Amino acid sequence: MDIDLPDVVAEVRTAFDRYEKALVSNDVPVLDQLFRDDPRTIRYGASEILYGHSEIKSFRSARSPVALGRKLSRTVITTFGREFAVASTLYERPSAPGKIGRQMQTWVKFPEGWRVVAAHVSLMDKQG
Repeated sequence: MDIDLPDVVAEVRTAFDRYEKALVSNDVPVLDQLFRDDPRTIRYGASEILYGHSEIKSFRSARSPVALGRKLSRTVITTFGREFAVASTLYERPSAPGKIGRQMQTWVKFPEGWRVVAAHVSLMDKQG
C-alpha cells in the first residue's frame, strides 16, 4: 500500500481546507456535503454524540454561528492508498482561553469526492 502519495495528500488537504473554511464561516450546506450522507457516519463532538448524517445535519443547523474562529496547528494528513485518509489537527479558539482542541477526521474518497465518515472533536485544558 502506498502511504502519502503527494497527489492524494493534496486532494485531501483541499477537502480539509474547504471543511475548515466552511466551519469557521458556518457554511452549513458545505459542512453537510462534506460529511458522508450515511447512517453509519459518526461525529463525536466536544459536547455531543452524533450517529448518522441526519443527527450531524441537525446539529449543524442548530449550532450558534457566534465565535467560530479558530487557529489550527500541527495538522497532519496521512493517506493510505488513493481512497482513505486521516486528518488530525490541534486548534485554539479565542472564545475558549486556556483550552486546546483536538480534531480527528477519517476521510474516504467516494465517486462524489472526499467525505468524512468519522470525526472526533475534544477540548481540554492547555498544558503548561
